[in-house]
Amino acid sequence: MPPRSCPPLSSLLSALTSLRLTTPRPSPLNHATTTIRTFTTTPTLQGSWLEPNLLRKNKMMKGRPRVPTGGSTKGTTVVWGDYGLRMCDHGRRISAKHFKMAEDTIKARLRGQKYRLYKRKCCNVGVFISGNEMRMGKGKGSFDHWAARVAANQVIFEIRGVLHEQVIRDAFRLAGNKLPGQYEIITKNDPPVVGITKLENGLTLEDLKRPRKKLPASVVEETSTSATEASSSAPPPS
Repeated sequence: MPPRSCPPLSSLLSALTSLRLTTPRPSPLNHATTTIRTFTTTPTLQGSWLEPNLLRKNKMMKGRPRVPTGGSTKGTTVVWGDYGLRMCDHGRRISAKHFKMAEDTIKARLRGQKYRLYKRKCCNVGVFISGNEMRMGKGKGSFDHWAARVAANQVIFEIRGVLHEQVIRDAFRLAGNKLPGQYEIITKNDPPVVGITKLENGLTLEDLKRPRKKLPASVVEETSTSATEASSSAPPPS
């Protein structure tokens, strides 16, 4: 068998050049190719909602959950999902351990189903605790766990998928039992909440911001007259 003829070196170099994963760097004079995005294998940075990318040595103040006194409805409605789990009592600080237990409970109940779970809160508050029987003035203490400040009527979890309504409600009921406080299950059509007042039955945010209306003089006179008659007709105390 006659020996094979080797291809020239130039053809091999051109073949390897065509197989490159990166595009050549555009010249500074050619502005038409500056919009080309080169190929990269660097993974995207995905943070954890239970442990942020913050230094644990940076001590934080305890703080309090915000109170929406200015008429804010932010975070009280379902945004991405179809159903949500919303706190319905006063605000509090919830640890990352409770959030993790609630998330695991939902995933265990919906195992094998097609759904997507959205987390609306981030545990970005560091909690520092000193040991028992420590005298005052010995410092703030060491890092213990991460937590999140959850205000009143804030949505914590949202879910969307091919699921029955009763299955979703059962999963959220089990998750609410793992969290401190009282919670309610809402849908995408539920009204927002300002503080503890729901904007329903024609009530708007402008109505709450409006000052208190004054009653007409006739209504005030009728109310005072009826109160006087009721007091005069009452029997004297024994």
